[in-house]
Amino acid sequence: MYYYSLNEHLKNTFGEKVYKISLNGGMTCPNRDGTLSTKGCIFCSRGGSGEFSADRLLSVTDQIEQAKLRIKSKTDCKRFIAYFQPFTNTYADVDYLTKIFYEAINNPEIAVLSIATRPDCLGDDVLKLLSELNRIKPVWVELGLQTIHKQTSDYIRRCYELDVNDKAVKKLNEAGIEVITHIILGLPFETKQMMLESVKYAGERSSGIKLQLLHILKDTDLLSDYQNGLFKPLSMDEYIDILCDCIEILPKETVIHRLTGDGDKKLLVAPLWSADKKRVLNAINRAFRERNIVQGSKYFS
Repeated sequence: MYYYSLNEHLKNTFGEKVYKISLNGGMTCPNRDGTLSTKGCIFCSRGGSGEFSADRLLSVTDQIEQAKLRIKSKTDCKRFIAYFQPFTNTYADVDYLTKIFYEAINNPEIAVLSIATRPDCLGDDVLKLLSELNRIKPVWVELGLQTIHKQTSDYIRRCYELDVNDKAVKKLNEAGIEVITHIILGLPFETKQMMLESVKYAGERSSGIKLQLLHILKDTDLLSDYQNGLFKPLSMDEYIDILCDCIEILPKETVIHRLTGDGDKKLLVAPLWSADKKRVLNAINRAFRERNIVQGSKYFS
């Protein structure tokens, strides 16, 4: 069977390689500032999953230029995805969002504007802005669903119900904005079947999906539960087996934006096998060959 990778999607859309650069909009999260909670999601780092993003004190333009300099030795690509990553990137006054998003999207080297946020932070004024931006260049909205199971979502302190996500996805789809759903594999107390149910659910509603191994990081409440022996992280073999099953149940047109993820090695406590990216990717590719899973266009039958 074939799966549709992000790289292929970008080449099909733009005819060339496009590189993602992580930007920092300087926002926080309603799950941290006291609106919903002060603790945040149980797995989220102090940096709001933005350890690889640029300096928030720099302008968006300067962040883009610095990112291009950092990656110059890795790629010669000329077009980029402006990815607003840390915390909740629609959690601000719409005038401020207008300023930073237009600054990014009007950069001639930016091909796509990608915004990581929560589904409960997409008011009508924000949706109107995103729709306007989407008429200039493609806008992607990345939603951190992680799981469809209430017991797990309560445990990880997501602080919104599943129907909130569904309503947000429906509105984004109606506006013609691509939705990318984040799902974490290996959340405590979830069975393989539960993970697959979340992946199937996301695949039926989103144009893209990010599959992320659960990382246990320093200075998180999740670390305390791990150290107290309440759960075990997935082994590499377990993760790759689940990953293969995920690929097989997703619609063939779903864009796979991520097969695994990088944890900041300074923060990563477990599973340590995930820090060896080359070994992990080699193992994934080997398992794909054994399961006859091949990267290919969505137009293949």
